[in-house]
Amino acid sequence: MDTNFQPIISTNARGHYLQHPLEFKRALVALSLEPRASVARIAREHGVNANQVFSWRQLYQQGRLGLPALMRGDGLLPVMLAPTAPASSNTSSDADGIIVLELGEVRLRIEGQPNAATLAQVLDRVLR
Repeated sequence: MDTNFQPIISTNARGHYLQHPLEFKRALVALSLEPRASVARIAREHGVNANQVFSWRQLYQQGRLGLPALMRGDGLLPVMLAPTAPASSNTSSDADGIIVLELGEVRLRIEGQPNAATLAQVLDRVLR
């Protein structure tokens, strides 16, 4: 019997690994952080290994998935202060108010009349 051995040469040294989109990783991390969530079940339902989900969670905690690590106790949101225009004399105290935004364990409280552009930037960062 004649056998012919031919080596299989991969062009990729690491093999054929799936490159999951960043949004997919973020979504699975978010699901795994829900109370009483099973990482193994989430991974199985989405066709990935549970160890991979744990690895993505670690990257998320380090802030390496492109999001601030909101679940850390020291997770702070970036804030940029800009000079404000002097208040006009015709503003009424009825327009002053309080905005409270709660997202998980993060709570943002804004009092008074925030500048619309600054408020839009803060909300854009928080709600990503």
